[in-house]
Amino acid sequence: MSLLNNIENIVNEKINEKIKVYAFVGPSGTGKSYRAQMVANSKGIEYIIDDGLLICENEVVAGISAKKAPTKIETVKNALFQDESKKKEIQEVFRKKRPKSILILGTSDGMVQKIAANLGLPEIGETIYITDVATEEEMETARRIRVTQGKHVIPVPTFEIKKDFSGFLLDPLQIFKSTGSGNDPYIAEKSLIRPAFSYMGNFTISDTAIKQIIEIALEKVKGIYKLHRAIIRKQEGGYGDGIYIYLELILDFGYNILELTENVKNRIKKEVENLTAMNVLKMEIFIKSIHFEEK
Repeated sequence: MSLLNNIENIVNEKINEKIKVYAFVGPSGTGKSYRAQMVANSKGIEYIIDDGLLICENEVVAGISAKKAPTKIETVKNALFQDESKKKEIQEVFRKKRPKSILILGTSDGMVQKIAANLGLPEIGETIYITDVATEEEMETARRIRVTQGKHVIPVPTFEIKKDFSGFLLDPLQIFKSTGSGNDPYIAEKSLIRPAFSYMGNFTISDTAIKQIIEIALEKVKGIYKLHRAIIRKQEGGYGDGIYIYLELILDFGYNILELTENVKNRIKKEVENLTAMNVLKMEIFIKSIHFEEK
């Protein structure tokens, strides 16, 4: 190990030892992720670690969800941060943000202790169990949804994880709670997803539907005369599956081509990702011709 790595590890240890670590433990499918924000709010906890994601104030700030893994074994490995690159990404956020408290979700005491150790965090100071915050009836309902529908909750809004789950079914789920210090009310939006290994499978969106979204988006861009051709193709990306878009456009005369094409890329990427929950991994635009008014 190099001197630089030694110094980096010492700095990380100094930063991490000041973090107060909480654990939220319960069997798989009993509703931990659903109640994570409520527990964090009641304890004044800033950050949540859940299935490979680091979450702060309803926003994913680092990590890739373990539920994207193709098998259950890979899911467990990712959730434990056994991959060095994923571990370093989380630790880099700790170094920059210097959180005061973290809530780690896990299915057992051993699992949350393993996550804390792998990330270089102090020993867990307090453990909250699912039985402390949910009734047996509520846990049974959560188990039934997991088994029959293959759904898993992540404690962040839907739009925050669409890019992490391109091609997988997501449903928004919003709850209103009054809890925590002073019983301050807050709204926590959750997202339901089906893991990659779920027997329910994936949903697909036709190329025609995506093309129609593109056509509607182009109507809002001044300077576009016509969409001549569109090719949509699925491809693999560094952060999961997504789509490649190739467009041939006819432009109106009198517009800056570079500015116009950049505007088109931004608008189409935003519209397609918002409406389909699929990543636009790459987009290429070819200007076929320029349209001149008859006059």
